[in-house]
Formats: sequence, C-alpha cells, structure tokens
Amino acid sequence: MTDNGQNGLNPGRPPASRIRLVVSDMDGTLLTPEKQVTRHSIAAIQTLKQAGVPVCLVSSRPPGGMEMYFDVLGLHTPYGALNGGTIFNADRTIRSRLSLDPEAVQETLDMLKVHDIDAWLFRGHEWLVTNATGAYVEPEAKAVRMTPTAVPFFDDYRQDVGKVTGSSADYEALMRQELEIGQLLEGRASVARSCQCFLDITPKDANKGYALRQLASFYNISIEEVACIGDMNNDVPMLSIGGLSIAMGQSKPEVAETAHFVTAPNSEDGWAKAMEQFVLPRVAPLSDTAGKTVS
Repeated sequence: MTDNGQNGLNPGRPPASRIRLVVSDMDGTLLTPEKQVTRHSIAAIQTLKQAGVPVCLVSSRPPGGMEMYFDVLGLHTPYGALNGGTIFNADRTIRSRLSLDPEAVQETLDMLKVHDIDAWLFRGHEWLVTNATGAYVEPEAKAVRMTPTAVPFFDDYRQDVGKVTGSSADYEALMRQELEIGQLLEGRASVARSCQCFLDITPKDANKGYALRQLASFYNISIEEVACIGDMNNDVPMLSIGGLSIAMGQSKPEVAETAHFVTAPNSEDGWAKAMEQFVLPRVAPLSDTAGKTVS
C-alpha cells in the first residue's frame, strides 16, 4: 500500500485522526472484479459495526443494484444511489432526491445519439432503454438484478430523471463525451465515467461529495470525521473532501492523487486492507445522540 501523503486537491490537508463513519463506493472498490464481496471485507464491516462506526454505500447503481448486497454485508444504513443523487433510508424510503432539468436530459440524449452511444434513463426505481438489445443491457440487468423497461422514445420520460447513462464499448468515445457533455452542461449537471463503458450524467449537485455530506448530516457528524474510499472519476468529489480518503490500487493517477492513501486493488482485497490499515486505527464510536440506529 502506498501513502500518498497530503491530498492533491487540497495541499496541506492532513488525513483525519478520528473516524466515525465510512462511505464507500461499490464497483471497483468494495466489490471484486467478479462483483463479489470477500469474506475479509464482510469481516471488516462487522468489526467497524462492533466499534460503533457505520458503513454507508454510495454508487452509480440504481437502488435495486445496491440493495441486493445488503443482506450478505449485514448493512442496514442509509445509502446513496444514482451517483448519490437519491439518498435512501435503511427501509428503502427516499430521504432526498435530485433530478436533471428536462432540457439537460434532451441535450445529453442528442449528444449520445450523434456519437452512436446507447442511452439509459433512471427515474427512481425505473430503468428505461430504447435499445433493449444493446451490448451492455443484459450484463447490467444481471449485475443489478433489474429488468429495464423498453420504450420507443424518451420524449415522455424527461421529467424526474435521476441519471442518464451512456453505454458503449468505444471507451475513447466515452472519454471524449465526458469532456464534451461536461462542457455543454457545465453548471447544470455532473458528468463522469463510473467505469470504462459507462458515462453518467446526474444533477449538478448529485455527486458522491453531495452524498457524503448528506450521510454525515444524517449521523450529525462533520465530514472531517468521514472516511471514504473509491476508484473512479465519479468518486473524486467525495475523495477530495472526506476527512480520510482512500483510492483503490487500480485507480488512475488523477483519481489516486486526490486521496490521502492508496490501498491494494479490488482484485487483491484492497477494501478490507484499507479498513484494517487506515480506518480501524482511527475509529471513534458514533454516539447515538440523535436517536438514530447505528447498524
């Protein structure tokens, strides 16, 4: 594991010495490349739980794609789906929700269509597609255990959109669109790849930094007392503000440089190792002063 020292986006900001909450990405981070959770990670979550430090998940996944892991992880905490734009309570009710402006949705769809990139819309628990045979639809449906709804056009579905995803095997095209759509929607949306094949467009404040702040507020603690861990561009908004930020070993340099520390890759139990080496030595039990259950 590598100690990156001080945070690249905030020179002089040392890692926190007191951690009361962990906020974690899923794909590429807590999950292995095979989308599994290792026994070491489960054990680390239980150790944190016993120490009074809850673990909350934030992901670009829709809610169903997150909830499918909760039983095996033993998690009953709030979570942020759709890149953090929708915060759910532990009982699956919506705590807060942000939506894209319909005009921004249409501009995004136009750009993706011009570049022959499949578009998906996510609205609450809905996943809408126009190309049900797209290359990534079936694998994603299996991965998140959801069946998309095929519609002929998106014209009637531009309201209440929590996320637009562009999916393509042309990784370079997605990289270019990350920049172009990002410039087009600057100040109106967050635009970042959640993996090589997915480009996510979410409401301006719907990023993982926003989710981290919401979850810290839920537990009535400062963001300086939150440890966060991730691996992709869309994790940077939380890695750059968390009190203790950790990048996965396979992260690209522009992601790793925003973190205090770099752990092993997700193929080598990096999540559990990060908890053991960087987080657990800093734990400070969360007092239940607000009457909230820590689990």
